[in-house]
Amino acid sequence: MTSPALQQAQAWAQERAAAAGSSFYYAFLFLPPERRAAITAFYAFCREIDDIVDEVREPSVAQAKLAWWRQQVALAFSPGRRADHPALVALQPHIPVYGLQPEPLLAVIDGCELDLQQNRWLDFAALAHYCHLVAGVVGEVAARIFGQTEDGTTAYAHRLGRALQLTNIIRDVGDDALRGRIYLPLEELRRFEVKPRELLTLGQEAEAGFEVRFEALMRFQIERALATYDEAVALLPAADRASQKPGLMMASIYRALLHELARAPRRVLRERVALTPLRKLWLAWKMQALGRW
Repeated sequence: MTSPALQQAQAWAQERAAAAGSSFYYAFLFLPPERRAAITAFYAFCREIDDIVDEVREPSVAQAKLAWWRQQVALAFSPGRRADHPALVALQPHIPVYGLQPEPLLAVIDGCELDLQQNRWLDFAALAHYCHLVAGVVGEVAARIFGQTEDGTTAYAHRLGRALQLTNIIRDVGDDALRGRIYLPLEELRRFEVKPRELLTLGQEAEAGFEVRFEALMRFQIERALATYDEAVALLPAADRASQKPGLMMASIYRALLHELARAPRRVLRERVALTPLRKLWLAWKMQALGRW
């Protein structure tokens, strides 16, 4: 029988996932209740960690919060102990069911810590390492919860996590610039002759030809992200394609977002581009029912 504390934690995680308005939420809707509860709790944990970077302005406070979260993860994975935060309270019952380990959760925290330490990325190798921490390992955990049976699915899930994170970075160029952050590799900015100042001022202090240079940079980013989705799908073993449909739903939604961004890349400097909830639901259903983008 589920305890009242666990019921409250599960309800909180569900509300947290729904309130975030994420495309991930639409993929979760098609899962059986037990798996849906597990991935929702894990997603709520990831959102809480991510929000530390976005919402906590004082570095020492953010570091203290991350230290507390490390303690919470340790409690969640300690037999006979219980974490305090509802995200981990909701996740704990699923840990033995899906063979979850603490290392991926700690990696997510490491990624947040890296975010606090730097706001620029020298090259794509540095960005790929960041994506590994905040998205690749997240994909691996999700694949286990979705029902992974083949070892090869781990590589697929990790690459899919990278693709999703690259999409987030492309969509959020303007929002990140307002917070003084640039996730696009500096080496690639130089290649396309886009200056960091031009991004940070959203093109308001740009030199001649900025619009053409910026669009070329963004189309390069979009094409790489789309190729990363193709690489991920190519790595997915056929035996796990059915169980991994939630991840493929997310890929379908995010690929559609990339195509939307490709129509007018400069929009990211003016607004947060998003698909409508109805379109997200349609794309998720199409993958669930028809197995295609």
